[in-house]
Amino acid sequence: MLRKPPLPELARIAKSYNLDLSRDDLTSFRNLMDGVLASYRRLDQFAEPTLAVKYPREAGFRPRASDNRLNAWYWRCSIKGASSGPLAGKKIAIKDNVCVAGIPMMNGSNVLEGYVPDVDATIVTRILDAGGEIVGKSVCEHLCFSGGSHTSDTGPVLNPHDPKRSAGGSSSGSAALVVAGECDMAIGGDQGGSIRIPSSFCGAVGHKPTYGLVPYTGVFPIELTLDHTGPIARTARDAAQLLEVLAGADGFDPRQSGGLRTEAYAKQLTGHARGLKIGIVKEGFGWPNSEPDVDAMVRETAQRLTGAGATVSEISIPLHRDGIHIWNAIAVEGATMLMVAGNSMGTNWKGHYTTSLLDFYGRSRRVRANDLSETVKLVVLLGQYMQDNYQGRYYAKAQNLARVLRAAYDEALNGVDLLLMPTLPLKATLLPAPDASREDYVARALEMISNTCPFDVTGHPATTVPAGMSAGLPVGVMLIGRHWEDGTVLRAADAFQVVG
Repeated sequence: MLRKPPLPELARIAKSYNLDLSRDDLTSFRNLMDGVLASYRRLDQFAEPTLAVKYPREAGFRPRASDNRLNAWYWRCSIKGASSGPLAGKKIAIKDNVCVAGIPMMNGSNVLEGYVPDVDATIVTRILDAGGEIVGKSVCEHLCFSGGSHTSDTGPVLNPHDPKRSAGGSSSGSAALVVAGECDMAIGGDQGGSIRIPSSFCGAVGHKPTYGLVPYTGVFPIELTLDHTGPIARTARDAAQLLEVLAGADGFDPRQSGGLRTEAYAKQLTGHARGLKIGIVKEGFGWPNSEPDVDAMVRETAQRLTGAGATVSEISIPLHRDGIHIWNAIAVEGATMLMVAGNSMGTNWKGHYTTSLLDFYGRSRRVRANDLSETVKLVVLLGQYMQDNYQGRYYAKAQNLARVLRAAYDEALNGVDLLLMPTLPLKATLLPAPDASREDYVARALEMISNTCPFDVTGHPATTVPAGMSAGLPVGVMLIGRHWEDGTVLRAADAFQVVG
């Protein structure tokens, strides 16, 4: 039952906004609220429109540790869709920040544990419509704010090549399960590299689509201008096939523009790269934490594309080195305002609001704030400080500079068809010890994003594809293309695998 605000609560709010109001003032304002509160009470009498749940399912189960060797499954289930379609026979894992009706969703955080969505995200319905079978929810990092696989409250996800090492994040379970062969494909999410990071660490193909190509409706967001969701698979062909099913407007997602363009992505794959010009971006190499074997392998294997018919040359994009600085301001303040203060949904956008999610999470995060991960606490403390003391000026400036960064990549892409660089500067790192310091915990979460995060800011499509193995661990090479030319990026990734 909606209650009228008590005077002490109004006094608290007034103080937080630096309003000097007497008790008589507050009483007057309280009485003036009656008309608007009547509208709120009327809203309680309506049933709100919701997202479709088209296919029956059982609740599934939490897997036993003995059946979950990489700790990569959060929940197991079997949801079968249409009897035929392009994904018929494919078993697909869904990242646990995506709503699947009737299946628990934790988003890596005890704060959300116990929440069971009542809707299917648009991408879930599209997978089922295409004949795919959803076989479970894959573990993801705590509110998806980590590039390492050690922050989920269900415990670390283990790298399939070396269980002592990180699987990468935040789509940690998705990449590990694909590489381990426990599913055919998986859904990942990407705000700073979270599809490409675990795919690179584990040795999968991960594609971050053009911003807005795949609807984010029904997925737990971090920041509206950074949010991407897309496919993880063992091959570029499988990634293209899944992308083809996922892509297209749904009418609910404000991230999707009127200029959205889709293609038959799988048909773009020719097995060769003839006619493509590839620019090796020199600023993507030689970061302070770059491992020499990673840089060397990516340069060497880039030449493989010449064997597939491409022309490869080195180019320079100096502003790439500043992409992480632009991303930091947007991610820290934007995530604080939307993911935390905005209770996962925020305001001021048209589309579908998953009210059951924001209600559960909004209540829980207040009583369980101490259960937030160290990375999320860091973001909240700094993001709110910057908002309180600098009025969001740095966030705004970073968003303005995002256009400059996009223009720098676009200019380079006028001379070449694709950009190429290491996906990550380093191979999979050791998981932090359970008693690791906060400093080590945070470092292992954010140390690898320098090449991936700029393309979340600019929205260019980007694929990581395995370049090979070094010291027993995968190395990823990243290919970046023009907006809406996801097919070209995946074509080059496929050619890379064919000639590899």
